[in-house]
Amino acid sequence: QVQLVESGGGLVQPGGSLRLSCVASGFTFSNYAMNWYRQAPGKDRELVATISSAGGYTNYADSVKGRFTISRINAKNTVYLRMNSLKPEDTAVYYCNAPRVTGDYWGQGTQVTVSS
Repeated sequence: QVQLVESGGGLVQPGGSLRLSCVASGFTFSNYAMNWYRQAPGKDRELVATISSAGGYTNYADSVKGRFTISRINAKNTVYLRMNSLKPEDTAVYYCNAPRVTGDYWGQGTQVTVSS
């Protein structure tokens, strides 16, 4: 059974930091690039960050470049999203994603709220 389980969300003040984690099971994690998406209320889901299967390539949305860092530890089947200098507009549900030709895997999401 394939699972992606996100954790680490919460309420943080503007300028604060959070680290999201996503633990994968039920598939060969190290064979897949991984993504973090987010969806704010009333908005489309947005691709935030991508990391290649071995971790040597990363890419970021312009809105988070320089503030967010995606990383992974294949031995732990885990991908991370370190978020610094958080802004109210970063408030969203954050989802872990494994892109597949035959249908992506998705986690259930973790809520991040940036507010004073």
